[in-house]
Amino acid sequence: MTTPQEEQLLPTTRRALLHRIAVAQAEGRAPSVVAAVVRGGQSVWTGARTSVEGHAPDGDVQYRIGSITKTFTAVLVLRLRDEGVIDLGDALEEHLPGTGVGEATIAELLAHAGGLAAETPGPWWERSPGALRPELADVLGERPLVHPVGRRFHYSNPGYALLGALVEELRGAPWEEVLRREVLEPLGLNRTDVRPTAPHAGGWAVHPWADVMMAEPAEDLGRMAPAGQLWSTANDLARFAAFLADGDERVLSADSLSEMRTPAAPAEAADVASGYAYGLGMELRHQDGRSLVGHTGSLPGFLACLVISVEDDVAAVVLANCTSGVPLLTVATDLVRIVAEAEPRIPAPWQPLREADPTVLELVGQWYWGTSAFALRLSADEFLSLEPLSGHGRRSRFRSNGDGTWTGLEGYYAGEFLKPVRRSDGAVSHLDLGSFVFTRQPYDPSASVPGGVDPDGWRGIGGL
Repeated sequence: MTTPQEEQLLPTTRRALLHRIAVAQAEGRAPSVVAAVVRGGQSVWTGARTSVEGHAPDGDVQYRIGSITKTFTAVLVLRLRDEGVIDLGDALEEHLPGTGVGEATIAELLAHAGGLAAETPGPWWERSPGALRPELADVLGERPLVHPVGRRFHYSNPGYALLGALVEELRGAPWEEVLRREVLEPLGLNRTDVRPTAPHAGGWAVHPWADVMMAEPAEDLGRMAPAGQLWSTANDLARFAAFLADGDERVLSADSLSEMRTPAAPAEAADVASGYAYGLGMELRHQDGRSLVGHTGSLPGFLACLVISVEDDVAAVVLANCTSGVPLLTVATDLVRIVAEAEPRIPAPWQPLREADPTVLELVGQWYWGTSAFALRLSADEFLSLEPLSGHGRRSRFRSNGDGTWTGLEGYYAGEFLKPVRRSDGAVSHLDLGSFVFTRQPYDPSASVPGGVDPDGWRGIGGL
């Protein structure tokens, strides 16, 4: 039986989605798999497969989501930044003194570039009680740093324990209480919590060489909770995915979420080759020509994945209750691809500007940086976009500063100023973009081209 939202997808698309998770559950030998697809900000499909005859989990059954928890913690930190309580460039020591690793900035911890170890010392923290690590010193151990701070990406679970402690210090309340008040309740994530509430799946390990299972322990992670404690459902994570794509002013703006989705950690060669990067609490991937953001998660007995294609306006959530065996990232990526290709996004109707500023219209059209041709366009959202006409080269959108100058938003020109330079009669002479001069003609002699323009001008080979 389908819900009204599910009717938005064609029957052939729904069957393809079900087929994909059925193959994943069967070939991955998972006790159960549950999935959801989001489009246009709402869940449009849910499906499940299980080894228990006659009883499949629905979108409200809880599973542990492991490191997807980190994205929730990152949202709390970005809220502190947006309120002016912290700056992402602040050293941790300024707000949480005495850790011994306070040289790392908040941004570096969010991006796993703080140089911290990947895991805690002592027993495997995911399979041992959090009571064994009651203090941050127990989480960090005697050798908390394994790399120079800020020099490279190195995934660190203890780094997110520190960020959770930062939230507690600045809010004066436990991490889980702050999370519930500031994120879960406003977004209506009523089935997401630090502890399971029925109905919830049990965690299982499946024997690699025999079709038998063993129950996995479900430990309270204590200080490590901000790195991986949460339990959630396919329905709740579908709502969370919609929020991560579009924002919600009650929790975090679309601009701040876009910042979270921007690469923030120094990339390693292997990561570049695999199309992997990390933002502020979000994993960024480029697979099969599609840009995906989100996070994966695992704890003994559970696997979880949330991926979003912002360009396609499609997200997928997949949850399984097994320690290994199901390639959830591949499955979630396939679910996005199935919907995006079978039912591609229909763009909104083109709309013209309500009003056009003549001084801005003067800027549009063809420009040259040296001999390279570019087009400057004005869109209905009142951004200027610079695009190389060859198809190759630097491009960016620019936002008006309200004083005749513009600030770059992306790529090489992010944060750089675009300033129209006018002659004495008020006409535009050239554009100054971070000291680069763009002219209406290649090396226009009437513009202030650095180094000047050869007075003999352009000539053929006979004039050399």
